[in-house]
Amino acid sequence: MGHAGMAATAVRYLRSVGAPTTAGPVEALPRPALRAVGDDERAPVDPAEFRRVLGTFATGVTVVTAPPAAPGTAPAGFACQSFASLSLDPPLVAFMVGRTSTTWPRIARAGVFCVNVLAADQDELCRAFAVSGADKFAGVRHGAAPVSGSPRLDGAAAWVDCAVHAVHTGGDHLIVVGRVTALGTHPDERPPLLFHRGRFTRPADA
Repeated sequence: MGHAGMAATAVRYLRSVGAPTTAGPVEALPRPALRAVGDDERAPVDPAEFRRVLGTFATGVTVVTAPPAAPGTAPAGFACQSFASLSLDPPLVAFMVGRTSTTWPRIARAGVFCVNVLAADQDELCRAFAVSGADKFAGVRHGAAPVSGSPRLDGAAAWVDCAVHAVHTGGDHLIVVGRVTALGTHPDERPPLLFHRGRFTRPADA
């Protein structure tokens, strides 16, 4: 039933119970016009300036991990600062990953992941997971997230265990939405690692 049909039904009900209604035909409210931005409408933005301005927004730092997608393969993981909570009901989070990422296909095949929110003293751990092609888990202590089995890094300030809920395109990145299945924080309530203006920092320094 469209807007006009629903409005007409409401008017018939009001008349049946003796409520006053306005005379004349019932007209639906106009729908908002939705469209994509055309290429000829895009304002030119210098990439360096884009990075500089957006760099003023301080973010937390995470490592997104996933269990081996097949027997005999290694777990997957990459450093990610583009992470955010998305929805409370249902509980959803999101992270953004570059389309050219070699780690994302492995996470996608696993269908699950764990977001490890790094603590203030884990900047070197972040750098290790930002390197492409290396054995990122060499010497890294971790356990298994309770639902997905994804690596849960020792010492992380918090962790969020998820199943892949949806994936959307966003320019040169993908927007991955995860449904939260379990989560928790470090028992010592460790302060988080921050990234601001192109460098790692800590809450006291921000």
